[in-house]
Amino acid sequence: MDPGRARQMWHLLEPLHALLYYAPGAFEEAAALGYDVTERWPSYFAWRAAPLGPAGAERVASAFYSFSPRMVARFVPAGWDTATPSDVLAARLRAVDRTYRAVLGDDVVDGPELAEAAALARRAAGSVSTAGRPLAAANAELPWSDAPHLVLWQAATLLREHRGDGHLAALLTAGLDPVEALVSFAAVGAASERTFTSRGWTEAEWAAARARLTARGLLAEDGTATVAGRALRAEVERRTDELAVAPWESLGAEAADRLSGLLGGPWLAALGSGLLPAENTLGIGKI
Repeated sequence: MDPGRARQMWHLLEPLHALLYYAPGAFEEAAALGYDVTERWPSYFAWRAAPLGPAGAERVASAFYSFSPRMVARFVPAGWDTATPSDVLAARLRAVDRTYRAVLGDDVVDGPELAEAAALARRAAGSVSTAGRPLAAANAELPWSDAPHLVLWQAATLLREHRGDGHLAALLTAGLDPVEALVSFAAVGAASERTFTSRGWTEAEWAAARARLTARGLLAEDGTATVAGRALRAEVERRTDELAVAPWESLGAEAADRLSGLLGGPWLAALGSGLLPAENTLGIGKI
């Protein structure tokens, strides 16, 4: 199967996963647990890291990769004093239920097409190999919900973390450390440098990473990617797609086509909700 299939399905599923980090209902659920919701990061780290259990800052920073360890340490492990991982996991499903019903509507959430999409996505997610993929493995160990819309979100989450774990392997193979990964991504126009500053690196750390990449011939003096820099980033993305294609090969082209068609409406609803940022650190829409 063409590895581009993995990228196509990621582009369709990622917005359905990411709604959790921005939806009002999710912030309300986080606030009910006791998290500060004046910024999104306390709940973000809780929602995403909870499958790892009461993990410390070093383990979470390793798994998340591109965040400054100092930033991670602001929220982990202190976040587990606010709510246990098991409480967070229960709350995030409540948050997804509220969010999907608000964004997609009850008729879609409870309808047969979404149930079919959920079953197909679960088939793909159930086939992932979690060897060497800590976030995928942690999510794979969670019990599946009985509700189709929550199954769809769980499958989207497992598949995106599987892809993300593979992406980190591609970055390591390319010799890009966490801050270099962001600097090089910004250099090819995936998003503005301002967007990437949300990951908590200082100006000095960003400048040092830029200097290292310039010395390698990957950046020009103005901070944009050279031909070699663009080629390296393209190789990272190509390898990421290759490492993410196995679940879709397992599902098969016909079923993947069907899932793609079924996801069109929910995808448009997620993008049209106004909840997701127009620019993101994943480079969706740019790569």
